[in-house]
Order: sequence, then structure tokens, then C-alpha cells
Amino acid sequence: MDWHKAELAADSVKGFSEKYGCDLLTASILLRRGITSGDEVRYFLETDLRHLRNPFDLPGMEDAVERILAAKEEGEKVLVFGDRDTDGITGTALLTHFLRNAGIDVSWRLPLKDEPYGLSTRAIEEFAADYGTLVITVDCGISNREEIARAAELGVGVVVTDHHNPPEILPDANALVNPKLPGRYPFKYLSGCAVAYKLVSALRFALASEVYGQAICLLNLRPSNDAFIIEIAKMKNLAVIDTLTETVVPGMVGISDTRLPSFLSGQQILSWDVPLQQKMLSRIFGNSIDMRMIDIAPEVGKVIPAAAGKSLVRLKEFSRIGRYGGGVRSELEVLVNLFVSFVQKKESFGGEEDGFDLQLAALGTIADIMPMRDENRIIVRAGLDSLRNRARSGLSDLLAKLNLDVRHMSAEDVSWYLTPAINSAGRMGEPEKAVSLLLGEKSGVDLAAEVAAMNDQRKRLVEDICFRAEPEVAKSLDVYSGRMAVFAGENILPGLTGLIASRLASRFNVPSLVVSFADDTAKGSFRSVRDYDLGFLLGQCADLFIRHGGHDFAAGFSMDRENWDAFLERLRVICGNMELKPEGGETLEIDAEIPLPYLSKFEEGPKKGDKKDLYVLKLTDRFEPTGEQNRSLLFLSRGLTISDIQLMGKDGLKHVKLTLDTGKYPPRDLRWVGVYWNASDKIPADFDSGDTVDIVYNLNRNWFNGNETPQMIIRDLKRTNSHDTIIDKKA
Repeated sequence: MDWHKAELAADSVKGFSEKYGCDLLTASILLRRGITSGDEVRYFLETDLRHLRNPFDLPGMEDAVERILAAKEEGEKVLVFGDRDTDGITGTALLTHFLRNAGIDVSWRLPLKDEPYGLSTRAIEEFAADYGTLVITVDCGISNREEIARAAELGVGVVVTDHHNPPEILPDANALVNPKLPGRYPFKYLSGCAVAYKLVSALRFALASEVYGQAICLLNLRPSNDAFIIEIAKMKNLAVIDTLTETVVPGMVGISDTRLPSFLSGQQILSWDVPLQQKMLSRIFGNSIDMRMIDIAPEVGKVIPAAAGKSLVRLKEFSRIGRYGGGVRSELEVLVNLFVSFVQKKESFGGEEDGFDLQLAALGTIADIMPMRDENRIIVRAGLDSLRNRARSGLSDLLAKLNLDVRHMSAEDVSWYLTPAINSAGRMGEPEKAVSLLLGEKSGVDLAAEVAAMNDQRKRLVEDICFRAEPEVAKSLDVYSGRMAVFAGENILPGLTGLIASRLASRFNVPSLVVSFADDTAKGSFRSVRDYDLGFLLGQCADLFIRHGGHDFAAGFSMDRENWDAFLERLRVICGNMELKPEGGETLEIDAEIPLPYLSKFEEGPKKGDKKDLYVLKLTDRFEPTGEQNRSLLFLSRGLTISDIQLMGKDGLKHVKLTLDTGKYPPRDLRWVGVYWNASDKIPADFDSGDTVDIVYNLNRNWFNGNETPQMIIRDLKRTNSHDTIIDKKA
């Protein structure tokens, strides 16, 4: 394998470090990964829930909240309809639990057995017959135009919360909440459960906050040469919905000649240090001006003591949020940030119930392989922190049944062991058991045992089908120009087709399709690799499908079986022109070189009394959670000595466990354990005991019997001075 570490200029690293208040090594890693905009950097350096984006910025959120509040007020029957995968299961449980606690008459439903994905006409008609009047979808609905039209005919309202790609023609629902719809929401890649969490956050705010729905303007004046600049932010539900800036020379115009009266009409006006603001207004427009303003400085100072007695100019210098916007442009931005923080702190934003909700939002985000960027990083980090502290009802039973110690689980561990177990209920056609478990509707111990048993059964079925499928799939490659793996069979559980397609895509390194036939219907799942976007393929075959949808790299469809041959013929033509990212030797992109002294460096945590920890482990923790679009940090270290080699493995001794010595650097007794998978055949040709080696590796913490051991996961290893690789020497 080739090793590559991008060259960085020392002054750019130093400038980045100073701008964002991080150490030089963190700065260099962010720069190498192309994480350079303030908004991107913020979500790698900040962990406070205050940095989550405002749920009311999501398209349709205000309409959704108002419709649900009306249902509560009128005592309506509400149905939460979700999807049967982990994302949909967790989102359904999260929203249902909140609505129940809010006193709403709510039930829930998911597609069962062989029912198709998405909101169904049958579900709507049965709900309407039971005098239901409002359906809220979770992780589905954005493509259910006909079903939602049927709901309207029956007098049933629909609020859609979804995150899948919207179709060209949207359903006519009471509200459509989806980050991928056009609007001001800047992050498009929330999971379905995270969108449900945003709805719950908005509802919690609406039910508890004194400022919900209020028309508020934050006003600030500041001198500028011979003029004054008047800045106003119009806010609703803590979101800035409009701004106004006027530059006025004293005595030149009356207030009626400006845009202020129309902009401020009907608004509650808040300001900082009202006596000073009134004095400036009098200088501009004369002493007769009487603008009724509320001074928020005293109340903010009580809740945020650091702000007490300081001017906005002074507070501007200490604004953490401001540094991510390229520097706060005005005192008004400081005022807006202060007001938002004040309301959140005063109303105990982020309490225990919010933590329980975040546990589910984290699981949905991990399970649906959402990018570990932007606010997903805070959602997952906060959710896992809450889970480690105290797992919510149902999850605690499942963790115990799976014998998982959540205290040390990373996002990667969750993706390997916990979310697949929840997913198995849907895969095996009984997702209702997982929802009941998470809602605590029945015995948690019994339901956890059933979910765990389905997980074991799912593993056996997938292994068996993949074993039988591989010979047929290998032949299909010739039919589809070597660019698509296809497997179809009778009565494969539809819930397993995606898992099998993922396994085949990984095995053959081409996009893969697995189809299950049942009676007159074919249901298929696509999984993509090598950067191929499935959207084009699905669009080319849309006329053959009953329904289709999904994400860019994971999608599904159903079709009449009579269209199968026509579909295969069209697929052959598409594959003949398909462009896949070329295969080739792997190049290891190194995030940072760690000199041997730094492998032995300890430092204390940020809080008094925190234990000392290895610097490199704290650096690794800073970039957690890892996952999609945020791979584990990859380090290079040179000149370690192999002091011991052990072979290990259940199915033959294929793996290598190394003990690595950092040499003369204190503490001299520190030894690193390095695990090198599938490397036993490299001994002694590539390395042997006593060799001095250069290694490229990831870091993790290995827990056994309550004891923590720092561990290197070796990606490549070469004898020192024996290789000629292109590694930039600059730090």
C-alpha cells in the first residue's frame, strides 16, 4: 500500500489553530481533511447541545407543530406511522412516547410482514374507520402522494416527517418536514429518527416556552462616524426570520421616513442596555421619540453570569459562536446568540427526557449510516453519553440480553452490535416487537429475548442465502458488463434483501441488487459502492415500478412480476454505460505523524480532577463519533521496535498481536499493543521480532474485565529505512 500525508504550510496550521482555539495537531488534521469552513469546524470542536440547529428552521416545522397542538387541544386520535428499520423503529418510539406523555390519544403502526414500505391506504382507511383524524409519519411519507390524497378524502390530516429524497411532485399534506426540501435548513442529512427528534424538540419548546409563537425584534444601535447604524433581527421561536439595517444621519430624516415603523409594527422590541439605546435614538430622531423597548440585560445577567455588566462590544470579543462565522460582524449577532442561550438555559433545555430522546436519535443516525458531520456529531455524541449514563427503558433490557457493556461503547460498536439487533425485528417481519420494547409496553425482559432471538435467526438466514447466492451472482457479472451483481429468488424475506445486497456489494465491489419474488410481486433492494448514485438508475426504470425510493446509495422498489424481464433488459443496457469509480491499490491517507515522544505523553482532562490520559487517545476522542464521511483517524509513527509477536484467531492463527516499544522516551515501561489483522503470512518476510518498523494505524481503547488498554489497529507496517514512499515531511 502507498502512504500519503498531505503537505501543509506551517503558517496556515498556526493561523487555523489561533482562529479556532485548537491545538496544532487538531488544526493540521482538520486542514488535511478539508474541514475548513467555520460551520464545519464548529461541529468538530463543540459538543454543547446549544450548537444543535433550530428545529423551526426545518421546512414545514411550524405548520406541523400547530397541527399537532390543535389535535391535543381538540382531543383528536393520532396515529404515528413509521418504517420497520432501526431508524423508523426508534423514531416511532421516540415520537409516540413524547405524544403520550403530552396527553395526546396516540397509537402507532408500522408495515408488518410483507406490507410495502411507506404509508399505506389500508392503514389510513382502518384508522379513519376508528375515528382517527391525524397521521404523523416517521421516516416515510414524502413519496406517498396517493395515500395522503386518500386521507384527505376521509377527513384525516397528515403530517409528514421524513428524510428521503423528495419526488418532483410532493404530497398535499398538512405539513411536510424534511431537511431535503428547499428552505433555510443548512444540513440535509438528518436520519428519520433525528427529524422526529427535531419535531419533539419543537413541540417541547411550544408546550413549555413563554416565547413560543411570539413576534420579537432584537434591536441594537451603534455609532458609525457621523451616522448611526440601526440593526434589527426579527425572531420567531428563536429563529431569525428577517433582518433590517438602516444607516441614519442625526437630524436628516424622521423615523417615519425610515423602514423602522413597518418592520417593528406589532413586534415586542428587546434590547441590551435600553437607557443607552434610548439616548442614541434621541440623538437620531429627537427627544420626542418614544420607542417602547424591554431591557433584557438584567435578566440575561442572572441566568448567564459571565454576561452581567458587560457591553455587547465587550461580549463580542468572547463570542465562541462568532469565531465560526469568520468573526462576529456586529453586536446584533451577539445579542441574538445571548437571547437564544438565555431562553435555553432558563427553560432547562437538554434535560433528562431530552437525553433519553437523543439515545434513540443517535441509534437511528448510526443505523441509517448518516454522515458523521455537522449536528449529527452532537446528536450521536450526546445520545451515547446519555446511554452510557443510564439507558432508557427497553434499551437497558436489550443491552443486558445482548451482554453489551454500554459504558465503553463507541458509535462503531453500536453499529456492529446494537442497531442490527433492533433492525432484525423489522428484517424478520415483526418490527412491532422492537417498538413495544422501546416503549415499555410489555415485559422488557421477554421482548428483549425475542428481539435477540430474531437477531440470531437473521444472521443464520443471511449467511445461508449469501452462501447459496455467490455462484449465481458471479455468473450475473458477465451479463451486466461486470458492473452489477444480481440475485433473485422465491420467498426471500423482503427484510433481508438489503442486508444480502450489502454483503454482495462488499464481496464483489460493484453495485448489487437482491430481489424477492412472492406471488405476482417482485421486491428488490439496491446497494451501491464506488460512488455510483442509484438515483439515475431508478429514474430510468420508474415506469416499471409500483413504487421506489431511498437514498443515493441504498434504495428499493416493488414491481409487478410481469415487468421483471423488461426490467432486466433495461438494467443490462444501463450497466453497459455505467461509470464506477476505478478500482486500484489502496492509498492510506495519513491524518498526522505522531513522533514517539507523543505516544508516551500524558495530559489531564479539561476539568479539575479529571484523570490523566494519553494525549493521542484524547485526540482520537475529539474526532469521535466516527463513521460515514468521518473515518477513524489514521496516524503514522516511525521507529518502533517489535519486542514480541503472538499469533491469534478462532479460525486458524491468521491475525498478529504485536508488542511495540517506544524506546528511550519516558515512561520507558510504556508498551503499545498493536493488532494486525490477517497478517500472519507476512512473518518473517515483512517483519519479525526485534525489527524497527514504521507503522500506519488507528487507535482505540480495548476494554477487558473493566481494564482499559490503549491499542493500535495496524493498517500497514514496513521496516524502517526499507521503503521509499511519498510522505510529506511537514507537520
